[in-house]
Amino acid sequence: MEIRHFKYFLAVAEASHFTRAAFRLNIAVPTLSRQIKEMEEALGVQLFVRAQRQATLTEAGKALLTEARDVVYRFDIAQEQAQRAGRGENGHIEIGYVASAVFNGALQRHTTTFKKAFPGVQLSLREYPMVELPRLVAEGRIDLAYVRAPMVLPAELKVGHLDEEGYVLALPCSHPLTSRHCIDPGDLGDELFILPEQVSGTITAGSLGAFVPKLGPQPGSLVAVLALVALGQGVSIVPKSAAVAVSLPGVTFRPVNGLEEVSWLGLVSRRHEQAQPIRNYLSLLG
Repeated sequence: MEIRHFKYFLAVAEASHFTRAAFRLNIAVPTLSRQIKEMEEALGVQLFVRAQRQATLTEAGKALLTEARDVVYRFDIAQEQAQRAGRGENGHIEIGYVASAVFNGALQRHTTTFKKAFPGVQLSLREYPMVELPRLVAEGRIDLAYVRAPMVLPAELKVGHLDEEGYVLALPCSHPLTSRHCIDPGDLGDELFILPEQVSGTITAGSLGAFVPKLGPQPGSLVAVLALVALGQGVSIVPKSAAVAVSLPGVTFRPVNGLEEVSWLGLVSRRHEQAQPIRNYLSLLG
């Protein structure tokens, strides 16, 4: 038997009439009658008592009715799920990110937009050390990664250019330089720099001030960096969004004269991604 037999059976059972059922199915009455007969022969039971094309369910037919409805329902659901999966409307995406993707609001905007468009896709989000993210994407352990670019990537990966922002200096509130509205880079030569995961702003500040920065610890996330600054362990060149998003007692922020270096957020993905939910996520961001 095929699924059409169950659909024809249900049509006759619900209409209690072969002609009306055939009309609903848009097939000829003899064709419908033959299909029901094939079903009865396959099962070895009579499903309907026929009287002038009237159709009354037998006990065997009544026993089959509930199960037939379930079969057809599950068949339709299976088709729908397959079609939705093919369109990328369900599934799962693993996303890794650096904290600054949350601080500037990009991750929140992107995931909210995606969930509105594809509510059937589950998103799993987790912060990782930035140095680990490209490898995790390349190995298939996560699907997408928000990073602070530029950074070196394996050949099989690509990075999409997202939000840009400049840098500011984070320093302890007790630091003498807090009395200035804007910091001259030449005044930072004796400072110990706590390093965020993206160090290009620190290197540029040293170049502007004509000094080689004294490099301190690189503790990982921006919160960990700013915690060390608040504890008086050094200063740090961090993305501007940190000044708005992170409020820690004991740390304040100042612009640095001439520091025009731009930090940009990048979305790392596999070059030849085949999974439709991931392709939809990337397409939605343009």
